[in-house]
Amino acid sequence: MRRGFGMIQVILFMVILSTILTITMKYASVTTKHTEDLYLKESAELFMQSAIEIALFGISTHDRSAGCLNEVHIISSDNRFIADINITNYYLFSTQGCDNEKIIMTEESNGMVMLDIVLVSDDTHPKNTRPIRLIRHTMQRP
Repeated sequence: MRRGFGMIQVILFMVILSTILTITMKYASVTTKHTEDLYLKESAELFMQSAIEIALFGISTHDRSAGCLNEVHIISSDNRFIADINITNYYLFSTQGCDNEKIIMTEESNGMVMLDIVLVSDDTHPKNTRPIRLIRHTMQRP
């Protein structure tokens, strides 16, 4: 009788131990996936901020005599992200000949631009595990 009871205890202990190990492995894989997704999102947001700065630099160096800059297309150096920046409005104190300019009455807001940024991840890149699409609307001064 004692040997049979000891065998049941060992089997029960092994079932409990395997259940704990299974839960631990599942939690570790979820944590790894979450960390990877967080890294991709942070990388995309940092690239978006850099793309905004590059677009503002492009706007400030653009020759407006030939018209205003309406869009900027930027691809990251490792081809992981693509940013399409549309300049929807130029807020100017006086007319400059832009198609999308808005005349304002306050000199403090002169030169502001409204930007619509759409950033997508390149699905063909091997390091992108899931698609990312970020959209931001911002007003900036170049």
